[in-house]
Amino acid sequence: MKLWKKNLIVCWFGSFVTMIALSQIAPILPIYIKHFGINDTSFIEQISGIAFGVTYVISAIFSPIWGHVADRVGRKPMILRASLGMAIVVFGMGFAKNVYELVGLRMLQGTISGYCTACTTLIATQTEKKHAGWALGVLSTATISGSLLGPMFGGYIEEVFGMRNVFFIMSILLLIAFITAFLFVKEDFVPSNEKDLGIKDIWEKLPRTDLMVVMFVTSFMLQLACYSAEPIITVYISELSKSSVHIALIAGITFSASGLASILAAPKIGKISDEVGPEKVMPIALLAAGIIFIPQAFVKNPEQLMILRFVLGLATAGLVPSVNTMVKKITPDSLTGRVFGFNMSALYLGTFSGSIFGAQIASHFGIKYVFIITSILLIINALWVYEMLCKKMHSKVHHSFSAAH
Repeated sequence: MKLWKKNLIVCWFGSFVTMIALSQIAPILPIYIKHFGINDTSFIEQISGIAFGVTYVISAIFSPIWGHVADRVGRKPMILRASLGMAIVVFGMGFAKNVYELVGLRMLQGTISGYCTACTTLIATQTEKKHAGWALGVLSTATISGSLLGPMFGGYIEEVFGMRNVFFIMSILLLIAFITAFLFVKEDFVPSNEKDLGIKDIWEKLPRTDLMVVMFVTSFMLQLACYSAEPIITVYISELSKSSVHIALIAGITFSASGLASILAAPKIGKISDEVGPEKVMPIALLAAGIIFIPQAFVKNPEQLMILRFVLGLATAGLVPSVNTMVKKITPDSLTGRVFGFNMSALYLGTFSGSIFGAQIASHFGIKYVFIITSILLIINALWVYEMLCKKMHSKVHHSFSAAH
């Protein structure tokens, strides 16, 4: 088996576990905070929001920093640092004695993140060009499915094994990710001789900064769209359901349906991206996702919503690998870690913003408008991507051909 395929298997497992660890705390946070003796519902909601969101905000800040270090010392050291560091921090959360310790540990978790960035950079730089889309598509299933399945996984562990054991079990899984990476990830890294560059210097070295902006915005929009429904799914299911039984379970399955679809579709769509080009896949996937959001506002029962969320996952499955393939294409090798770090920051900010966006739209205008407004944003993004990637690139090729003749 080729080296990049072996590394892909290890990185997939580690990324999946890492994203579960980042997101699994969402459904149990209010219960854990109440466990500290706090009974004020309003305060619990506020602290839960802070404790959940702060990890993503801090991760967005530190992701480019760790990407820079990866370009200097290699990607495997960053994989080991992040997996072992998070294993220790998540384990510590199980011993938190108050909300301040919990929030502090969540901040520390965001600070030492960077596992997924290092894995993406490693696979992007090692994989042969003709297989890059497929490989990044496979890897993307780990991050997407892990982040979507995490809340359901955390809720299940809490119910079966108890509150604090959620953190202990996740810590063990992260430790396994560290051990497997230590033993099986191989990297022949040659450090760059370039001097340290600031953000402005990095930006000036990129051949197509306009396309890079499009990639970052698309990554942000993808996560915003995926997570805009997270805070309101349970409420929406309760409104649609004729029974009050198993509402939380149905909501978890409904939200996770798109993650399951991504696992099934991303490798295939990544392969198609290798064949036809990511610039052709992205606008179609965005437009399809935007259209699929519309009927979600008018469903009559949870089953219809579940099916549409699954179809949504099929549409969005092609976006992350296509974005990563484009980022790789327009980034010099010496800057790969840093630029992928910036893109990961966009993903983290999209996750955080999506949760806030969905809750605010639902509270001010109603749940149905969450889906409608998200649809409009995705369609606008699709048109912009088409204008920038398809029309302009086609025009540039046509102009070059005409000049040559």
